[in-house]
Amino acid sequence: MKLGVFTVLFADKNFDDMLDYVASKGLEAIELGTGGFPGDAHCKIDELLHDERKLQQFKQKVADHGLVISALSCHGNALHPQNKIAEPADRLLDKTIQLASKLNVPVVNTFSGCPGDHENALYPNWPVTPWPHDFQEVLKWQWEEKLIPYWKEKNDFAESHHIKIGLELHGGFSVHTPGNMLRLREACGPAIGANLDPSHMWWQGIDPIEAIKILGREQAIHHFHAKDTIIDQQNMNRNGLTDMTDYAQMRDRAWYFRTVGFGHDVKTWADMISTLRLMDYDYVVSIEHEDGLMSVDEGFTKAVENLKPVMVKESVGEMWWA
Repeated sequence: MKLGVFTVLFADKNFDDMLDYVASKGLEAIELGTGGFPGDAHCKIDELLHDERKLQQFKQKVADHGLVISALSCHGNALHPQNKIAEPADRLLDKTIQLASKLNVPVVNTFSGCPGDHENALYPNWPVTPWPHDFQEVLKWQWEEKLIPYWKEKNDFAESHHIKIGLELHGGFSVHTPGNMLRLREACGPAIGANLDPSHMWWQGIDPIEAIKILGREQAIHHFHAKDTIIDQQNMNRNGLTDMTDYAQMRDRAWYFRTVGFGHDVKTWADMISTLRLMDYDYVVSIEHEDGLMSVDEGFTKAVENLKPVMVKESVGEMWWA
């Protein structure tokens, strides 16, 4: 298993400085944004797709720093009911899959998207309750008319390029739990899997260790994010887990993101890493920093310090004791 970082938090650094900094922390992998919500500070997709010399220089710089690219990420909403939002996200996903193939990067991360509630809708509709029954009708239409047809096509496109798609299970999008992740995978194909982020499990009331088991038994974990969450029970009692309070108003929120080890103890993280190994995930744990109480440097450094001791890196070999 390798420890890495989603480099969007270093958007103020140029590519070379970012590589120097990440390597200086002893990390082994980087996850790069190609556009959409993460931006493209370190990966200009059109340049790299159409200029072989720049592509080779790019690959060489990463290798020279002793790093690998764990994933390319283009989080967006390709199923947004407004074409001016959906179409660029869809084109970016296709180009990101093509670039990943050229770079020999096995995973592309994104969101499942969330459609509207009918063909002429303007905004996404995220049903989260089975009653009144209107919500069930919306959900059925979204899956049958939008989600399954779209992701079947993307599964086939990804497979043709030998790429896996890691969907981040994130509130506000149609795939946000292990259950609906597996539903989409079963309907669309095995290239579809999870970019599992425990922070989004905690605030939904899902135990990430159990989520790892559920998805791992189906070989459905394609990538893994390391980010923590804290629950403020007083605010949770007031606002509930679907709290709409602005992220910046941390004192009033029911939950908010923390760096690794500041929402849950290191033993919990050790248990997660061990469960990943138990479920045959032997790839990258990619740090994502969205902690409003710490600077980028401090939050990232503490995440590295907390994760390094619990990472499992060597292969097991034979059981000498049995």
